[in-house]
Amino acid sequence: MAKPSTAFPGVDAAASDLLAACGQLVRRLRAESNNQELSWSQMAVLIRLEEGGPTSIADMARAELVKPQSMGVTLSVLEEEGLVERRPHPTDGRQFLFALTAAGIEARRRVRAAKRTWMASAIATLTEDEQRDLIVAAAVIRRLADSSSRNPA
Repeated sequence: MAKPSTAFPGVDAAASDLLAACGQLVRRLRAESNNQELSWSQMAVLIRLEEGGPTSIADMARAELVKPQSMGVTLSVLEEEGLVERRPHPTDGRQFLFALTAAGIEARRRVRAAKRTWMASAIATLTEDEQRDLIVAAAVIRRLADSSSRNPA
């Protein structure tokens, strides 16, 4: 594996450009996924429930870095929409776990499909060289995202 270089003179500019580009891409994906029906926080909850399974309000609030009261409001709206349901906590009768319903799973599927459709059509407009560069860049970005290393400075 190549040793990371901190001596690259454009590293600060590259970081700024990458942050701006990723932010722009995320905003575009949100717009293309018909996210008008769900807020960003509601979508984040559906994603967490899909990936982690049934979860308590407290655990969900900690994971999303919000107050339990705020998470309770978000989950209540999703419950009213039929996207999540309350289930009894298996060991603590005072708590509930929230889980995705079939409608919640379908909402996640629709959003994912819309994002994938837009992304595939956007990539198809690139040249073959740009598509190859994008595949390489995606692998590098994934490594950055998965990195547990911290800047020693």
